[in-house]
Amino acid sequence: PPRCCRPRRIVAFRRDDGPTEYAVYDKEAGGTVSPLFVSQPALLEYKFAKMEDVRITARDGLELVAYLTRADSDAPTPLVLLVHGGPWARDGWGFNAMSQWMANRGYAVLQVNYRGSSGYGKSFLHKGDKQWGVGDMQHDLSDAVAWAVKEGIAHEDRVCIFGGSYGGYATLAGMTFTPELYACGVDIVGPSNIKTLLDSIPPYWGPLRNDMLLKIGDVDNDADFNQKISPLFHVDKIRAPLLIGQGANDPRVKQAEADQIAFSMAAKRIPVEYVLYPDEGHGFARPANRIDFNGRTEEFLAKHLGGRAEAFEPPEGATATFPLETRSFEYEPAQVVY
Repeated sequence: PPRCCRPRRIVAFRRDDGPTEYAVYDKEAGGTVSPLFVSQPALLEYKFAKMEDVRITARDGLELVAYLTRADSDAPTPLVLLVHGGPWARDGWGFNAMSQWMANRGYAVLQVNYRGSSGYGKSFLHKGDKQWGVGDMQHDLSDAVAWAVKEGIAHEDRVCIFGGSYGGYATLAGMTFTPELYACGVDIVGPSNIKTLLDSIPPYWGPLRNDMLLKIGDVDNDADFNQKISPLFHVDKIRAPLLIGQGANDPRVKQAEADQIAFSMAAKRIPVEYVLYPDEGHGFARPANRIDFNGRTEEFLAKHLGGRAEAFEPPEGATATFPLETRSFEYEPAQVVY
C-alpha cells in the first residue's frame, strides 16, 4: 500500500537513566524506526543513575520485587527507603525524578513492592489484608532495610523512611513500631490514626470506606485493633527526627492527621518539623510549594543522613506555614491535644 496507508505504530522507548523517546515503527518498510521526539530533551545533557531490578526475600519466604537506585559509589551510603502510596498501587522500573534527585545527593534509594501492592496478582494483593503497621506489610519494609545493609548497600545507622499517603503512614509506623531502624523520617500527607482517617471519608465515598475496612481491619468496632496499628498511640516510641508535610485542603487525609501527631510529638519534646501548605491538597501541586518542600527535605536529610544539599531559600510564591510555631491556644486544631 502507499506510504500514507501503511500500518505504522508509535513506539516509546523508556529508560531508567533518561527521558522517554518516541518514534514511528514501520513494519512494511523493513522495520524502520524513525525518531519523533524526546519527552524532556534537556535531560539528555545529564548523566543519571541506573535503576536496578532486585529481589528481596521476606522473613516468611515471600519474594518481593524492588527497585534500587544508587549514588555514584560502590561503597555503602545512606539509604532512603521510598515507600509508595496506595497501598494498592506499585512502584515500577523507569526514570524516577525523586530517586535521581536523592542519588545525586549521595543516597541509595530503595523502592519496595511490599505485599498488598498491585500488579503481582490477586494472591499477592490480599496477602496485605489486615497487615498494616505491625503486620507483614511493614515487616516487608523492615526486611528490605536489613537486606540493603547485608548487601553492603546501606549504612545501618543512616536510613531514612520516606513516603506519601500510605507511604506517609508507613513512615509513621516505621518510626513508632521499629524505631531502631531509622535515623529520620519524612511523612507527606500520611494518616496517624486509622479510625479518624476513615471517619473523615465523605459519604459519597462509602463503597471505598467499606473496601478499606475489609482490607485494613474493623477499626470501627475494635478500638484495641485501631490503637495497635495507629502510630498516634505510640508516639512515645519515636526516637528519631520527623519531617511532616501536609496540605490544608487534603480531602483524603485531613489536616488533623498531621496536626495530632505533630503536636503530640512536640508536647513530648520529640524532634519534629511540620510544614503546612494552606493552598494544597493530597500532595503538593503548585511548583513553588513543591520546590519549597523539596528544599526543606534536602536540608533535613543532609542534617540527619549526611548527604549533600544546596543552599535553601524559600521560593517566591511558596505558602509554607508552621503550625508548631503557633502557640496552642491560638491554633484551633491543637486544642484537641492540649
